[in-house]
Amino acid sequence: MALANTWMLWAAAAVVLIALTIGLVVGLRRSRRARGGDAARIARAERLRTLTSFRRALTRRALALSGILALGATASIVAGVVAARPMSVQTIQPVGTSRDIMLCLDVSGSMTEVDVEVLTVFHELLDDFEGERIGLTIFNSSPVQIFPLTDDYDFVREHVESMIQSFDRGTGVPEHWIGTLNGDGASLIGDGLAACTMGFDNPDDDRSRSVIFATDNEVNGASIVTLEEAAAYAASKDVRVFALNPVQGKDADVSAELSAAAEATGGAAFGLRDTTTVSDIVTQVQEQEATELRGKAQVLWTDTPNLWIVVLSICLLGFVVVLWRVRL
Repeated sequence: MALANTWMLWAAAAVVLIALTIGLVVGLRRSRRARGGDAARIARAERLRTLTSFRRALTRRALALSGILALGATASIVAGVVAARPMSVQTIQPVGTSRDIMLCLDVSGSMTEVDVEVLTVFHELLDDFEGERIGLTIFNSSPVQIFPLTDDYDFVREHVESMIQSFDRGTGVPEHWIGTLNGDGASLIGDGLAACTMGFDNPDDDRSRSVIFATDNEVNGASIVTLEEAAAYAASKDVRVFALNPVQGKDADVSAELSAAAEATGGAAFGLRDTTTVSDIVTQVQEQEATELRGKAQVLWTDTPNLWIVVLSICLLGFVVVLWRVRL
């Protein structure tokens, strides 16, 4: 137990000590006056003191007065403890169980319909998510993070709705896409996958991390990082890649390259226009074992006066009862 205001306890103890000192001084003075002849004299008082009933009454009164003194002193000390605010300390370390899912969307012209479908499914599934953290990164000739990993689903919902609307290119390049055309070429998926992998935080924690990678793997230009290198980097970070290929099977070599990259991370590639849908892939991601993310330890101080208040109440009740019995 700790006290927030220790000085209150010391003050109560000082009050008790002062009261006892004053009582002792007053009692000694009265005793001296009685010995000096100021008290009334009673004939044959020595015979009265020898009576058994008198001795019992005297003993009971002495015990009652001692009880009043003890209860009063105890009540004062306990009141000081209550006034000093007894507190208990508890160390809490928040633990969040979640999966990390990074949406990684190729926003080149050929991927518009797929990206809209991916975002639409995630928007619909947000109500079913519980604890998952979701991030969104888009890329074309250069990658841009739309929002980092977060479990603020209202925030995610707002941005996903805005992104879906941004795929209407009727008014030129959408504001959300600014920064995705800073390089040479288009659909540089190696750079995009590497950037998405770098979006995962807490690299030293053992967590469930997945990238849902929507791309047709139709690279146009030279990327800084190849798809194979990006996949190897993701695997080294324990990030599983689930690739969505809307043209799976159209170009066997391109499809095989994307499948090999995804499988190298422990994930898989799916042909979106076959029997697999985005919701099927999300289901597979959710089936992964969720891992714990431990937050910063917090020290909580809580007032715990209940026990002392009960003790104080008992002491006061006993004090009143004994006082009434003694007729003081």
